[in-house]
This record gives sequence, C-alpha cells and structure tokens, in this order.
Amino acid sequence: MPVNLNAPQARDLRPVAGLKIGVTEAGVRKANRKDLTVVLIDEGSSVAGVFTQNRFCAAPVQVCREHLAKGGIRAMVINTGNANAGTGEEGLARARATCDALAQKLSLSAEQVLPFSTGVIMEPLPVDRITAGLDAAIADAKADNWLRAAEGIMTTDTIAKAFSAQATVGGATITVTGISKGAGMIRPNMATMLGFMATDAKVDQAVMHQLAFELAEGSFNRVTVDGDTSTNDSFVVIATNKAANAPVTSLDSDAGKALKQAMLGVARQLAQAIVRDGEGATKFITVQVDGGKTQQECRLVAYAIAHSPLVKTAFFASDPNLGRILAAVGYAGITDLDQTKIDLHLDDVHVAVKGGRNPAYREEDGQRVMKQSEITVRVGLGRGDASDTVWTCDFSHEYVTINADYRS
Repeated sequence: MPVNLNAPQARDLRPVAGLKIGVTEAGVRKANRKDLTVVLIDEGSSVAGVFTQNRFCAAPVQVCREHLAKGGIRAMVINTGNANAGTGEEGLARARATCDALAQKLSLSAEQVLPFSTGVIMEPLPVDRITAGLDAAIADAKADNWLRAAEGIMTTDTIAKAFSAQATVGGATITVTGISKGAGMIRPNMATMLGFMATDAKVDQAVMHQLAFELAEGSFNRVTVDGDTSTNDSFVVIATNKAANAPVTSLDSDAGKALKQAMLGVARQLAQAIVRDGEGATKFITVQVDGGKTQQECRLVAYAIAHSPLVKTAFFASDPNLGRILAAVGYAGITDLDQTKIDLHLDDVHVAVKGGRNPAYREEDGQRVMKQSEITVRVGLGRGDASDTVWTCDFSHEYVTINADYRS
C-alpha cells in the first residue's frame, strides 16, 4: 500500500484548455487493462521535455528528442506493457511507426508526434496492437480524462498519480494539471517514470526547455526508490497558450516565478507520489542535508544515505542502527570532510553531535521515530550555508517479490 497517498479523484483534476486525452485497452501486453493513451495538443502550444541520462536509452526517448528539436508538437502516443528498449534499429522503426500511424489519423506529420513507452525491456513493441487501438483512443479524447490517463500509464504502480493547481500569473488565472507513473528503478536524472504536465498559461517556446529542466531538477531529480536509472524516463511540459496572461518570456520575471512556483508544486507532488508508491515501500523518508559548502555536495550526501540498502532496510525494520547513516555520510565523496563537525537528527531526536553519539540520545527515542510512516533525516555538515533535500523510501521484502515476479 502507498505511504499516506490517496487515489486521485476525477473531480479534483482540472481540464487544461487546448488539450484532450483519450485512453483505451489495446492489449499491448495484457488484456482488459488501460494501456494506450493519446494526447491531442492544439496548434500553437509550446512543448519541451527532459529525458533519462541512461546512455542505453529506449527507442521512444531517441525519437522524442529528434521530434522535439524540430518543434510544432501536436500529439503524444503513450503505451504501457512494453518499454521498446534494448530493441536496436527495429525498435526505432517501431517507435516511428506508431508516430506515423497516429499522425495519419490526425492529418499531422509524424514529426509532430511524440512516442512514449514503459514496461518490459528487450521485447518487440507490438505496433499492430497499438495501431489497432488508436481509433478507440482518439474517439475517447476529451478534456477531463486526466484520471483515466494516469491509470493508463501505470505499470507496477499500485495507485494512479495526478494533481492539479491554479495560480495567478501576470494578472490572469492559470491551470496546471499533471500525471506521472513510477514505482521502481527510480533514481535522479529521471527514473523509470513518465511525467506529463500541462498548463493553459501563455509561455514562450524559447523558455520551455529551461522550465522543464528546472521543474525536473526541483522534483523528479530529487527522488530515489532503489538507485537504478531506467532507459525510458521522460518528463514533458506543455503550455497550450490559452490563458489570458501576457506570454512568459523569462522565468526570472514576476510572472515567470509565479508560473514556476505553481508548476513546481504539482511536479513535487507527482515526484513524491512515486516515492510514496515505491515498490514495497512502507515508509516515506525525507533526507535533508544542511551546512555544506555547495548544494552539490549536500546532494551527494543525501543520495548516499537515500541509496544505501543498509540504511533503507534498517528503516523497514525500525531498527535504529544509525551508524549506517553516518557511514553513508563518510563515503559520499567529500574528500575533506571533518567528521567532528557532523550532526544527525531523526525528526526531533538529536542522535549524533560533533561526529559522535549524543550523550542524551536514547535508542528507544530513535526507534520511536523509525516506527513512523514518515521520517525526516537531518544531517549537518558544519562546512557552510548550502543545503539540499531528497525523498526516498525503505526497502521491504515486498520489493524483492515485485521485481522477482515482474515479467510473469
């Protein structure tokens, strides 16, 4: 069960003017499940995306990068059940074939379509099933289909992930709605996740890549479930330019800051939902590192803690074996770290001071915190004023079970 995460309600997800979504059952891998989604984007919209840093990236990721570089994106086709990764030239041909098929039905060029796939790696994409399902997906397209889309992109997720918000940008009310999927192979620089966010705000295409990058940096690139980086990670941001605000031409302007704040709020909810629904997760853990010389070294320490199997299994067992956290701080990669300046807190419990056990610390206090479903680990480095935060979960027996049985 996800950690303190409720299923989204369709009534809470706001339509975004200029965008329609259709979902159907195409039998990509299994029958009787929503597995094919199309997104129809009005002409004149601004679109950008960021993708996995895994050099062994999937065919749809390669095609998306090519098509985004040419601009004029008008549609997306998303399948679950098959990742179309590790499929070589044939995989590229099949990704392009899905774009061709949807483009023909919408009177677009294939380069105006972005393909996305998630699921099992190294199996041929069943293009015929996807193509056969496109008519039904297009017929289903409507503005208020966000929840069905969130359900249609799930793989090992146990719950759909979708959030909306409204804000004032440039004196006008704008809407932001987004969905994501992901539960395992989650690591910074994206993960086995798909994320799609749309706003009706007017945003100049010239700032869209920066917007997508900064949103990812503040959300999806701050989460980890198991330290693995997937082949298909994709995060796309769409601005349909239908709202009444003056076009945002700089993220440093007041309007740009307001837009980014609103979108970042939704992006963080989506990213944290992935961790809360991490495969087998029973606890949601915030790792906050303060007192670094740079934000980068704070992030190194935070991820060393968040990735450690020893730390994560200790949290699952509610075992305050907290030397594991200090060990992770030590091997994070800060070569001139002074261990005599390290402080460690679990929520309100001061565990370590000046690199050693706090004389006032009692193990029962540490265990009390570790039994909670939400925990904050705070590390002080005593080196400067920088800080950073990542979100992670514990490792349970269920994580092994899910991944051992994934293809069956």
